[in-house]
Amino acid sequence: MPDVVIDYATVFRLLPGMVALLTTDLVYADANEEFLHSSGRERDQVIGRYLFDVFPDNPNDPSASGMRNLAASLRRVVETGERDAMALQRYDVESTERPGEWEERYWSPVNAPILDSEGRVVLLVHRVEEVTELIRARSRPTNGRAQVLEAELYTRARELQELNERLRNAHAREREVALALQNAMLPVTLPTGDTRIAVRYRPAAGSLNVCGDWYDLVDLPGDRIGVAVGDVVGHGLAAAGVMGQLRSALSATSRVAGGPAEALEVLGLYARSVEGAENTTVVETFIDWDSRTITYSSAGHPPPALVRLDGTVDFLDQATDPPLGARPEHLPRPQATTGFVNGDTLVLYTDGLVERRREDIDTSLGRLAAALVRHREADPERIADALLIDLLPAGGATDDTALIVVRL
Repeated sequence: MPDVVIDYATVFRLLPGMVALLTTDLVYADANEEFLHSSGRERDQVIGRYLFDVFPDNPNDPSASGMRNLAASLRRVVETGERDAMALQRYDVESTERPGEWEERYWSPVNAPILDSEGRVVLLVHRVEEVTELIRARSRPTNGRAQVLEAELYTRARELQELNERLRNAHAREREVALALQNAMLPVTLPTGDTRIAVRYRPAAGSLNVCGDWYDLVDLPGDRIGVAVGDVVGHGLAAAGVMGQLRSALSATSRVAGGPAEALEVLGLYARSVEGAENTTVVETFIDWDSRTITYSSAGHPPPALVRLDGTVDFLDQATDPPLGARPEHLPRPQATTGFVNGDTLVLYTDGLVERRREDIDTSLGRLAAALVRHREADPERIADALLIDLLPAGGATDDTALIVVRL
């Protein structure tokens, strides 16, 4: 089709709804024809004038709150740079034909920012829909039942829309803060030496699913490193906070513990004093380059996978115990040791990578093993990327995923 030059000024003027543009000082910069017509104002009575000089509160109504509510909404938009949908408002308007006489009016406003290239709010879009007739219909006993129900439905729908909008904004803010907190607490440097290690963290899709997955890598005395992953039960800021406490505690404990089982024992005792740490799962491995061994212990976590050069995949599941804080008594945790050769690959992960609803865990682990065999000759960075592509749902995971790939 031929190129069409769009005259946006004309489009704005002829929009079918009531729309006005305000400066951040709440002065009218423009208003479309529907806005002027429905408000009963001429253009020169609006443009260039302060919003509440044009539309003040009804001085005869001491309970009038429309001006205050609208001002608060517009300030929120200026301060946050986010859209704000208001609940239904009563906002009386002075009659232009009968000065001093005020008409009872009801409105459904939505305010949104216009940002410049640097993300600063430069204008406000103020869209309103008048719903006076619908509200009046609710109080007329002579109206038909259908008309009353229509008014009631509209009112409840707008209230629900406002509630949903605020919930979405709250969850989005919590997700952003939780992700920032999570990223700040995860290690940014890898252990020293020439070990090839790849790490990945992928948050769940959707604002409600920020969880407490973490990974940790530490240098240990001798030619050894500690590699761990864990998963805190719960979502959002609370889970991220617990994750940070447990990861820091395990990182410190691993440096002085005699083995991964002892490190998890100490972590389990510490977890009893941390609200929300109960039933956290974690697996810890100590890799010893001199002896070519991996010593490991698991607190209810999915087993690490050891991919051999010949394509065999061994799941390290011989030292599994309940999650942290899952039993009242303190018992020593088990640990086991297995050997490796140069070129083998160790993979630690959280359950978001493999588990699927209504699927047996053996099926999930089988899918992981098959993917590891396919990509075993790639370097750790490529293996990590391939596992995320092959195993995470195309529409986005419903749980966080932490992943570590170590070329031994």
